[in-house]
Amino acid sequence: MTGKGPRALSKLIVFNKPYGVLSQFTDRGTDTVRATLSDFIAVPGVYPAGRLDRDSEGLLLLTDDGALQARIADPRFKLAKTYLVQVEGDVADDSLAALRRGVMLNDGMTRPCEVERIAPPALWPRDPPVRFRKSVPDGWIKLTIREGRNRQVRRMTAAVGHPTLRLVRWQVGAWTIEDVAPGQWREVAVSR
Repeated sequence: MTGKGPRALSKLIVFNKPYGVLSQFTDRGTDTVRATLSDFIAVPGVYPAGRLDRDSEGLLLLTDDGALQARIADPRFKLAKTYLVQVEGDVADDSLAALRRGVMLNDGMTRPCEVERIAPPALWPRDPPVRFRKSVPDGWIKLTIREGRNRQVRRMTAAVGHPTLRLVRWQVGAWTIEDVAPGQWREVAVSR
């Protein structure tokens, strides 16, 4: 007998964060009431592993395991994060090539990323909807990064001349929001 019991399971929640929701359980920011994680998730002891801006949508992982939280959120582990991004303008090959090489931002050069043009994905409607401009075309890209600077994807697309209109984080590592509706979550088992 080794004295070791069975390995405990960590809680890991896959949450599809709607647009306009803060990636925290309380709002200490302003006098206006803003939606937070507590409006959707009533599971004690879990905390976000990383962040997703209020004006971004999609996958937010929450866990009760500090080591797992660090492994997911810390850029040192280079966990792939995939985004579906609606951008202003028709994305040219030279813009894609620049993103693949890495672009210079005000806080330094980004790591190279994976990026491709995609057809408009079958996503839920955003509330409020993205402003439509008849005179300005838009397009979609699928972009995968392995770092996590503040508002990085938005800054990268702007740096190559294509401001982001809608940003949906679709996947982090092996976890995805496929089949998880906005505002919904599911728990997955992970060994500690």
